[in-house]
Amino acid sequence: MLNLVLFGPPGAGKGTQSAKLIEKYGLIHLSTGDLLRAEISAGTTLGLEAKKLMDQGILVPDAVVIGMIENKLNENKSAAGFIFDGFPRTVAQAEALDSLLASHSLSITQMIALEVAEEELTQRLLERGKSSGRPDDQNESLIRKRVQEYMEKTAPVAGYYDNQGKFTGINGVGEIEFIFGQILSIIEM
Repeated sequence: MLNLVLFGPPGAGKGTQSAKLIEKYGLIHLSTGDLLRAEISAGTTLGLEAKKLMDQGILVPDAVVIGMIENKLNENKSAAGFIFDGFPRTVAQAEALDSLLASHSLSITQMIALEVAEEELTQRLLERGKSSGRPDDQNESLIRKRVQEYMEKTAPVAGYYDNQGKFTGINGVGEIEFIFGQILSIIEM
């Protein structure tokens, strides 16, 4: 089973590359952002609390996210694998994810990080905000806060997977197909 963590700051291209990986390998996409947005649009208690935190650029509590992921694992037991997009965001989440996967006799195969400079990320997100309707992509100061939050809390997760020999970083700026080719070469090593 192929279980990938696609890693990078907001706007790095994780969603774009995830879609290509899903098509090629038949993976189940586990985007915590998508899961949370679905809860928000459904108006659930979880969704309302998540929206309040997300609007402030604050991460949603680990237990909530791990619970949503476990539900998806249970719903897709015969999957070819999973692609984790936007999760784990902290070392504690990475440890919780490893424990959750181990309880299902699974593990992370590889973490691939899309590395993009802050100014490029800001411009990408502002551009995406024009068509996405996502309020968190339309406010430059909130975008910069999200990127800073990533750098402080999420970037250390790379070290966690690097210590396991499962981390590779690549340049996330360039042609989509070129970046995808780099990702494939990592997966198929």
